[in-house]
Amino acid sequence: MAKKVRKKRQKKRVRTRDWADGAVHETAFSIDRPRHLRTGSQAREDDEAPMLADGEAPNAVVISATGSWAFLQMNGAEVLGRIPDAMMVGRSSVLAPGDRVLVEQEADTLLVKALAPRVTKLSRFVQGARVREHVIAANADLLVIVTAARQPRFKPGLVDRCLVAAQVGGVEPILVVNKMDLTDAPPEAAAFYEEIDVPVFYTSCERGDGVGELHEALRGKTAVLAGHSGVGKSSLLNAMDAALRIAVQQVSGFNEKGRHTTSASRLYMLSHDVRIIDTPGVRNLGLWGVSDEELAFYFPDLGEFAAACQFRDCSHLHEPGCAVLAAVESGLLPRNRYQSYVRIRESLAAGEVLLGRD
Repeated sequence: MAKKVRKKRQKKRVRTRDWADGAVHETAFSIDRPRHLRTGSQAREDDEAPMLADGEAPNAVVISATGSWAFLQMNGAEVLGRIPDAMMVGRSSVLAPGDRVLVEQEADTLLVKALAPRVTKLSRFVQGARVREHVIAANADLLVIVTAARQPRFKPGLVDRCLVAAQVGGVEPILVVNKMDLTDAPPEAAAFYEEIDVPVFYTSCERGDGVGELHEALRGKTAVLAGHSGVGKSSLLNAMDAALRIAVQQVSGFNEKGRHTTSASRLYMLSHDVRIIDTPGVRNLGLWGVSDEELAFYFPDLGEFAAACQFRDCSHLHEPGCAVLAAVESGLLPRNRYQSYVRIRESLAAGEVLLGRD
């Protein structure tokens, strides 16, 4: 029998999508950042893995991967499979929760043989001997950005950065403001995201507020939970499905920082055909595939004003005749939103984006 030839995924530019109407922006695409070349080499993680050959189909989904082993959902059961050297980068594998893979039995071991093309993905860049892409979740429909009304405080900067990551990865964002039992009113800054058509859910795991509505919105979907430690991601999972019994920890009263309950990304199967990829609390997450020059394309509300800028290549930082700066000064564009743009752009220009410093 002829040997099947494994294919490697073709590199392609990432196009953005407006979550409000699903439209593709023809002017919005990402390029490899020149500064990455200064590290000597760069690689995309999914280019490392053997891809499905023609005629092959995936038969398992990655639940979690640690070292050279992966927990897999296969034939309705959770099984353990070995990850081959061809899918390893150092001590880590290129597999992520949500990946669809082909698994075959070899002797008494299940072996992951090939990776199916990813429909969507959420990535960060890892800098070591070379800069490479690290996929933290694959084939998700939604990115659920979990924040807290208090303890820790609501941080618009984190939300704005996650919205960029969602567009780059091709997933739809949802904003959750949790811990509403700790405040009398929602954070004022959260209302802005409703204005730009991001679905917003206000929840309390203590009282059950909004949990049922969120669960219903996730029905039949694969969603990724992302947010700072301590905002209640694990508590939300337990509230939506008490059978999970995921461990939770309290937020420090000294610095309002949460403790990492989730140590590695993992796919959970909930009732109503809801699939959740829980990720460790975000303290640093480098955006992959975005240059500082193109960042404005990922801020569609800035784009409404940018068309009137005096210069086509306006950075919206200091140029005369900048309509974005004028909109900020007049109050048409929230200053917090613009400051997020400036911080992310400066971080990209410096070579990294750190979530969690806003």
